[in-house]
Amino acid sequence: MSNSYRFPIAGVVFVVLLRMSIGWQFLYEGLWKIDSLSTAKPWTAEGYLKNAAGPFRDYFRSMTGDPDDLDWLDAAKVSGKWDTWRDKFIAHYGLDEKQVARLGEILDGPKEFKVELAALPAGVEIKGSLAKVAKFDAKAKRLTCPGELRMIPTEREALLKLAPGDDPASVAYRKAVLDLYKRATAKLSYKERLRASLVGDPDRAGVTNEQQAGTVDGHRLGEIELYKAQVERYNRNLASAKQDFNHEHLKRQWSELQELKSKVVGPVRAMDTVLKEDARKLLSAEQLQLGPVTVPSPVDSINNQTIFGLTVIGICLVFGLLTRPAAAAGAVMLIMFYLPMPPWPGVPEAPGPEHSFIVNKNLIEAIGLLLVAALPTGQWFGVDALLFRFCCRKKSCCGGACDAPAPTSPDVKPATA
Repeated sequence: MSNSYRFPIAGVVFVVLLRMSIGWQFLYEGLWKIDSLSTAKPWTAEGYLKNAAGPFRDYFRSMTGDPDDLDWLDAAKVSGKWDTWRDKFIAHYGLDEKQVARLGEILDGPKEFKVELAALPAGVEIKGSLAKVAKFDAKAKRLTCPGELRMIPTEREALLKLAPGDDPASVAYRKAVLDLYKRATAKLSYKERLRASLVGDPDRAGVTNEQQAGTVDGHRLGEIELYKAQVERYNRNLASAKQDFNHEHLKRQWSELQELKSKVVGPVRAMDTVLKEDARKLLSAEQLQLGPVTVPSPVDSINNQTIFGLTVIGICLVFGLLTRPAAAAGAVMLIMFYLPMPPWPGVPEAPGPEHSFIVNKNLIEAIGLLLVAALPTGQWFGVDALLFRFCCRKKSCCGGACDAPAPTSPDVKPATA
């Protein structure tokens, strides 16, 4: 059925320009995001989703898998994440045995520390609790310390006291003990630093005094527990917030929560970054050319869908190819950008210089794309027009009745809907 509406040429031109402009914005955003994937900071939707607000907040934040970064405060989960990364790192770059061993030392620490020692002084026998941290191998002629135990100052002093004499054997023994202590305490592995930070640091992990259990002084909150408690409090307050002053209070609380998260989670993320930088130093020039290792995360599929959608929809809108389905898909995508931070009454305002109420740029562009989808703009100007004319020529049954879009003066009669 022919469309009964007629459009001025200026209207046709501006609707086509609207389609191409939105398409160009989509295409450029997609290409920019693709280009960022090869940089040190690839684009990700994680931050946008984690800061989602409004009635759909929980849905969009859950897409990230860990919206409050609590997994970064669990030593076992971070260690497991590092183990997965190490396996992928080894397979991706094809590390040789030496590189694998060195990477293992960086991440887990050496299996043992050792120094050369010809023999123990006469009458010296390492036994009892000291035997757990120091062992003499007469066959290999060396003194060793297990990598997982290390050695503490009191154990070092106890070992030194076993041979207080000035004879050459005692002097060599004491020197070996001191060298072994230096090696065992020189540098912690990344997993040891992680445990020290998340479990051993009283300021971060808190302190429990069993002798004062049940009293105010029985347990002192650490920064990690404080952060988790504030996350729970914010979620409770958000669920019960009804009036403007509640949301004003929540804005301040959210800001404080993000500061605390940066203080608590930041060091662990920084440790993760430095670990991967140290691992890359083990690689040869040929291995570096293989590119970075990628470890799957819950937000990866969202990132890929967004980049693919922006690029493909942008190309279709710019060139007028499959214009109507592309415009409809673009409108759906923009609505998905709109809903995580909708400018609705009672919803915290999105960060940035813009100020909106109910309507923002995403919603305006979505309405514009719906207009494009309702009109045959691709047949006015675009690849769709070429395909339309080509199909009409091929159809012998058409008999010249195809309504190819052709401008009239001063109006344009669009093609059959």
